Amino acid sequence: MKIAIVGAGIIGVTTAWELASDGHEVTVFERRGAAAEESSFANAGVVAPGYVTPWAAPGMRMKVLRSLLSTHGAIKVRWPLAARDLRWMSHWQRACKLETYLANRTRMQRLAFYSRTRLHEITETRALSYERSEGYLVLLRSKRERKLVQPGLEVLRNAGSVFREIDADEARRLEPALSTETELAGAIHLPEDEVANCRQFALLLKREAEALGAQFHFNCNIAPLSRSAPRSLALAAGSDAIPYDAVVVCAGVSSSALLRPLGIRMPLAPVYGHSVTAQIREPLNAPRSAVMDERYKVAISRMGLRVRVAGSAEIGGHADTMNPRALQTLYKVLHDWFPGAATLQTGVQQWKGARPMLPDGPPVIGPSGVPGVWLNLGHGSSGWALSCGSARVLADLVAGQDAGIDLEGLGVERLRL
Repeated sequence: MKIAIVGAGIIGVTTAWELASDGHEVTVFERRGAAAEESSFANAGVVAPGYVTPWAAPGMRMKVLRSLLSTHGAIKVRWPLAARDLRWMSHWQRACKLETYLANRTRMQRLAFYSRTRLHEITETRALSYERSEGYLVLLRSKRERKLVQPGLEVLRNAGSVFREIDADEARRLEPALSTETELAGAIHLPEDEVANCRQFALLLKREAEALGAQFHFNCNIAPLSRSAPRSLALAAGSDAIPYDAVVVCAGVSSSALLRPLGIRMPLAPVYGHSVTAQIREPLNAPRSAVMDERYKVAISRMGLRVRVAGSAEIGGHADTMNPRALQTLYKVLHDWFPGAATLQTGVQQWKGARPMLPDGPPVIGPSGVPGVWLNLGHGSSGWALSCGSARVLADLVAGQDAGIDLEGLGVERLRL
């Protein structure tokens, strides 16, 4: 089939690869000047399936309120708040019910484990070389945190994650550069999880897709889909519409506007995250792989000769305005655990990206309900961890064959209930 994909982030690129691998004629349109320049550009890079869970969870509302009152709180609400943000928050609160959370967590983790397997298959079969390290440590600053994390460990057990509870001494053996000046009560070690450079992988896979005949067109802002011809694409600035056999929407937060003329209401909102990336000053003082500070929900990742600190969740505000407090928290956590690891005087990259998030957590993958229009969107902060599996699922559905996993709750019908 002749298939158009809107969006060339990690979701669009992996989807293009899978469809091209299946023999389809694939064309990708991206509004930016290159692939993986928005949410996929400078994220933490952590692939930890057991930690892929919905934000909408019991008790989360109180956690958000406490975070708002804390200088270094992981979650912030910023002004202005758009009507879209307010609607999203309303849907999110309703999804915090225990039974809803448990169902969505199962859906996301099922997809995450499948996706990690697919990521490894692609990496090995295509011999892709990108910045990547194995192992993931969740750092617990106090005994209270060790107690509070226990329900989460039960989740990891149920999900099939391989992990160990370890003491501070063993944590420092695994990550020798961890500062001894910062209190450490223990850690959770996940040896099968990893950190990997999402953007590097996307650019390499784009090249592999192009070798199979896929075409990528950049600086193309696509107009909303037409009800009369939903499988035709035109530029927002004006152009003749080009017909396709199928259109796959992978355009992140922009997907809502693209789909609205078709009567598809997609409750997506941007939840912004920040990161700081800097050159490593002394490798012995830098992390070997990735650690997560459980208290501040900040990840510190090794990216080749660089260290990346990523975290925060910000609802509202402007996409192009950095939050100084969020950056302050990132620098604080880096200094707490790896003081002197990075050169922060020059060459520091500060980044803010919009995670395209649905209020209840899981993405939507599959048919839109409009013939020929397919969806692969709403992955939120788990886009990298879910991307390869989501793309394979979408390609299988387009081909009319069974996907490799149970897809219950991942279709658009979930949002219509």
